[in-house]
Amino acid sequence: MKEIVKKIIKYFKDKYPNPKTALNYQTPFQLLIATIMSAQTTDKQVNKVTEELFKKYSKPEDFMKLNYKELEEEIKTIGLYKNKSKYIIESSKMIVKDYDGKVPNTRNQLIKLKGVGRKTANVVLANVFNQEAIAVDTHVFRVSNRLGLVNTNNRNKVEVGLMEVIPDNYWIKFHHWLIFHGRKVCKARNPLCEKCKLSPYCKYFNGKIKGG
Repeated sequence: MKEIVKKIIKYFKDKYPNPKTALNYQTPFQLLIATIMSAQTTDKQVNKVTEELFKKYSKPEDFMKLNYKELEEEIKTIGLYKNKSKYIIESSKMIVKDYDGKVPNTRNQLIKLKGVGRKTANVVLANVFNQEAIAVDTHVFRVSNRLGLVNTNNRNKVEVGLMEVIPDNYWIKFHHWLIFHGRKVCKARNPLCEKCKLSPYCKYFNGKIKGG
């Protein structure tokens, strides 16, 4: 496994040399809000909404003054917008009340916020606090299982499994690499296996060609 992981990392380093989140943000709080909004919604659509939203409201103090209906109107093109408006407003209140208006920088504190699970917490920790973490979204889940880096239907176990096989100094980058590869090549439907340079190491591809 170690040798395969080395080859996968080398490929990713060449293919995606500067990996970073596709969500647009300027502050830790803005990334938190954008990530909450990104559940079951594309980053592209989130960026469209936040481009205008963050011009009006950029700090937790701004959002906590809104009522649910006001924010719903602002983000209604986002999936699950009603629930997300509640999460954003309630999380903003908690940040102001419990954390002096600053986004907390530990996972335990982050997951206490409304609408924030391990994935969202890890995105924030990795991207704004530079803490080594692996956020498991649908692409990370799919691609890591297909490659055979993990073998589980449990997202938390995917995170733990990747942390066991990937060197910790690559956790942040590897998370982004799996997302990029999932979007561009290892798609949910009709993955581009014949064009994928990782096919020799891929459990999914080798299972297909062997009839497994």
